[in-house]
Amino acid sequence: MPGKLVILDRDGVINFDSAQFIKNPAEWKPIPGSLEAIARLNQNGYRVIVATNQSGIGRSLFDMDMLNQIHSKMHRELFTAGGRIEAVFYCPHAADSDCDCRKPKPGMFTRISQAFNIPLDGIPAIGDSLRDLQAAAAAGCQPVLVLTGKGETTKAEGKLPPGTQVFADLAQAVDAILAKGKTA
Repeated sequence: MPGKLVILDRDGVINFDSAQFIKNPAEWKPIPGSLEAIARLNQNGYRVIVATNQSGIGRSLFDMDMLNQIHSKMHRELFTAGGRIEAVFYCPHAADSDCDCRKPKPGMFTRISQAFNIPLDGIPAIGDSLRDLQAAAAAGCQPVLVLTGKGETTKAEGKLPPGTQVFADLAQAVDAILAKGKTA
Protein backbone atom coordinates (compact mmCIF):
# COMPACT_ATOMS: atom_id res chain seq x y z
CA MET A 1 0.00 0.00 0.00
CA PRO A 2 1.34 3.48 -0.82
CA GLY A 3 2.39 5.73 2.06
CA LYS A 4 -0.37 7.61 3.80
CA LEU A 5 0.14 10.83 1.90
CA VAL A 6 -2.21 13.02 -0.13
CA ILE A 7 -1.07 15.87 -2.40
CA LEU A 8 -3.46 18.78 -2.95
CA ASP A 9 -3.51 21.70 -5.33
CA ARG A 10 -4.48 24.87 -3.44
CA ASP A 11 -6.62 27.28 -5.48
CA GLY A 12 -9.88 25.68 -6.57
CA VAL A 13 -9.39 22.65 -4.29
CA ILE A 14 -8.87 24.02 -0.76
CA ASN A 15 -9.93 27.62 -1.37
CA PHE A 16 -12.00 29.47 -3.93
CA ASP A 17 -10.00 30.37 -7.03
CA SER A 18 -9.92 33.76 -8.73
CA ALA A 19 -9.12 34.70 -12.32
CA GLN A 20 -7.36 37.72 -10.77
CA PHE A 21 -5.24 35.44 -8.52
CA ILE A 22 -5.33 35.18 -4.73
CA LYS A 23 -3.08 38.16 -3.92
CA ASN A 24 -3.57 38.64 -0.16
CA PRO A 25 -4.96 36.84 2.90
CA ALA A 26 -8.36 38.57 2.63
CA GLU A 27 -8.87 36.99 -0.82
CA TRP A 28 -8.10 33.48 0.51
CA LYS A 29 -11.47 31.90 1.37
CA PRO A 30 -11.85 28.16 2.03
CA ILE A 31 -14.32 26.12 0.00
CA PRO A 32 -16.98 24.85 2.44
CA GLY A 33 -15.98 21.45 3.79
CA SER A 34 -12.39 21.54 2.51
CA LEU A 35 -10.68 22.30 5.83
CA GLU A 36 -12.73 19.64 7.61
CA ALA A 37 -11.84 17.15 4.84
CA ILE A 38 -8.12 17.79 5.40
CA ALA A 39 -8.65 17.37 9.15
CA ARG A 40 -10.31 13.98 8.50
CA LEU A 41 -7.29 12.89 6.46
CA ASN A 42 -4.99 13.91 9.32
CA GLN A 43 -7.16 12.14 11.90
CA ASN A 44 -6.82 8.96 9.81
CA GLY A 45 -3.04 9.14 9.71
CA TYR A 46 -2.55 10.87 6.35
CA ARG A 47 0.04 13.55 5.78
CA VAL A 48 -1.23 16.32 3.52
CA ILE A 49 1.09 18.25 1.19
CA VAL A 50 0.15 21.19 -1.05
CA ALA A 51 1.70 21.54 -4.53
CA THR A 52 0.63 24.82 -6.13
CA ASN A 53 1.59 26.98 -9.10
CA GLN A 54 1.89 30.57 -7.85
CA SER A 55 2.78 32.50 -11.00
CA GLY A 56 1.48 35.69 -9.34
CA ILE A 57 4.98 35.96 -7.83
CA GLY A 58 6.64 35.72 -11.25
CA ARG A 59 4.16 38.27 -12.57
CA SER A 60 4.91 40.63 -9.63
CA LEU A 61 1.28 40.60 -8.48
CA PHE A 62 2.46 39.73 -4.96
CA ASP A 63 5.76 38.87 -3.29
CA MET A 64 7.05 36.04 -1.12
CA ASP A 65 6.09 37.84 2.08
CA MET A 66 2.48 38.09 0.87
CA LEU A 67 2.46 34.42 -0.19
CA ASN A 68 3.68 33.51 3.29
CA GLN A 69 0.89 35.62 4.83
CA ILE A 70 -1.70 33.86 2.65
CA HIS A 71 -0.34 30.46 3.70
CA SER A 72 -0.25 31.53 7.35
CA LYS A 73 -3.97 32.26 7.14
CA MET A 74 -4.56 28.88 5.50
CA HIS A 75 -2.59 27.10 8.24
CA ARG A 76 -4.39 29.02 11.03
CA GLU A 77 -7.86 28.30 9.66
CA LEU A 78 -6.95 24.66 9.12
CA PHE A 79 -5.61 24.37 12.67
CA THR A 80 -8.92 25.77 13.96
CA ALA A 81 -10.70 23.02 11.98
CA GLY A 82 -8.46 20.37 13.56
CA GLY A 83 -6.19 19.73 10.60
CA ARG A 84 -2.78 20.55 9.27
CA ILE A 85 -0.77 20.70 6.08
CA GLU A 86 2.67 19.17 6.45
CA ALA A 87 4.32 21.31 3.76
CA VAL A 88 3.55 23.66 0.89
CA PHE A 89 5.55 23.27 -2.31
CA TYR A 90 5.05 26.00 -4.89
CA CYS A 91 6.29 27.16 -8.26
CA PRO A 92 6.80 30.94 -8.28
CA HIS A 93 7.53 31.13 -12.01
CA ALA A 94 5.36 32.72 -14.69
CA ALA A 95 3.73 30.49 -17.31
CA ASP A 96 6.36 31.33 -19.93
CA SER A 97 9.26 30.20 -17.71
CA ASP A 98 11.15 27.09 -18.67
CA CYS A 99 11.27 25.66 -15.15
CA ASP A 100 10.72 22.03 -14.23
CA CYS A 101 8.48 22.81 -11.24
CA ARG A 102 5.48 24.45 -12.89
CA LYS A 103 2.64 22.00 -13.36
CA PRO A 104 2.01 20.20 -15.78
CA LYS A 105 5.70 19.31 -15.32
CA PRO A 106 6.26 16.95 -12.38
CA GLY A 107 9.17 18.80 -10.71
CA MET A 108 7.24 19.74 -7.55
CA PHE A 109 6.11 16.14 -7.18
CA THR A 110 9.70 14.92 -7.58
CA ARG A 111 10.78 17.31 -4.81
CA ILE A 112 7.96 16.07 -2.56
CA SER A 113 9.07 12.47 -3.14
CA GLN A 114 12.67 13.38 -2.29
CA ALA A 115 11.84 15.56 0.72
CA PHE A 116 9.59 12.93 2.30
CA ASN A 117 11.62 9.95 1.04
CA ILE A 118 8.47 8.30 -0.28
CA PRO A 119 7.65 6.87 -3.70
CA LEU A 120 4.59 8.57 -5.18
CA ASP A 121 3.18 5.53 -7.01
CA GLY A 122 -0.56 5.52 -6.37
CA ILE A 123 -0.50 8.52 -4.00
CA PRO A 124 -3.71 10.54 -4.52
CA ALA A 125 -2.99 13.96 -6.06
CA ILE A 126 -6.09 16.14 -6.11
CA GLY A 127 -6.52 19.11 -8.43
CA ASP A 128 -9.05 21.09 -10.42
CA SER A 129 -7.10 21.71 -13.65
CA LEU A 130 -5.72 19.51 -16.39
CA ARG A 131 -2.15 20.58 -15.56
CA ASP A 132 -2.61 19.34 -11.96
CA LEU A 133 -3.70 15.94 -13.27
CA GLN A 134 -0.94 15.77 -15.90
CA ALA A 135 1.76 16.50 -13.31
CA ALA A 136 0.25 13.91 -10.97
CA ALA A 137 0.14 11.25 -13.69
CA ALA A 138 3.71 12.03 -14.82
CA ALA A 139 4.90 11.50 -11.23
CA GLY A 140 3.07 8.18 -10.88
CA CYS A 141 0.39 9.55 -8.57
CA GLN A 142 -3.31 8.71 -8.75
CA PRO A 143 -4.84 11.77 -10.50
CA VAL A 144 -8.03 12.98 -8.82
CA LEU A 145 -10.19 15.76 -10.30
CA VAL A 146 -12.53 17.79 -8.12
CA LEU A 147 -15.32 19.75 -9.80
CA THR A 148 -14.74 22.87 -7.68
CA GLY A 149 -12.61 25.73 -9.04
CA LYS A 150 -11.85 25.01 -12.72
CA GLY A 151 -12.91 21.36 -12.31
CA GLU A 152 -16.20 21.48 -14.22
CA THR A 153 -14.45 23.10 -17.21
CA THR A 154 -11.55 20.65 -16.97
CA LYS A 155 -13.95 17.69 -17.02
CA ALA A 156 -15.96 19.14 -19.92
CA GLU A 157 -12.81 19.67 -22.01
CA GLY A 158 -11.84 16.03 -21.55
CA LYS A 159 -8.29 14.80 -22.20
CA LEU A 160 -8.02 13.59 -18.60
CA PRO A 161 -5.11 11.25 -17.89
CA PRO A 162 -6.14 7.57 -17.90
CA GLY A 163 -7.53 6.41 -14.56
CA THR A 164 -8.43 9.90 -13.33
CA GLN A 165 -11.00 9.74 -10.55
CA VAL A 166 -13.64 12.51 -10.44
CA PHE A 167 -15.42 13.83 -7.35
CA ALA A 168 -17.70 16.79 -6.62
CA ASP A 169 -15.29 18.36 -4.13
CA LEU A 170 -12.44 17.68 -1.73
CA ALA A 171 -14.78 16.32 0.95
CA GLN A 172 -16.14 13.67 -1.45
CA ALA A 173 -12.62 12.78 -2.66
CA VAL A 174 -11.50 12.36 0.96
CA ASP A 175 -14.51 10.09 1.67
CA ALA A 176 -13.32 7.82 -1.18
CA ILE A 177 -9.67 7.88 -0.02
CA LEU A 178 -10.66 6.97 3.53
CA ALA A 179 -13.05 4.23 2.36
CA LYS A 180 -10.29 2.76 0.17
CA GLY A 181 -7.82 2.99 3.07
CA LYS A 182 -10.13 0.94 5.28
CA THR A 183 -10.32 -1.88 2.70
CA ALA A 184 -6.60 -1.90 1.84
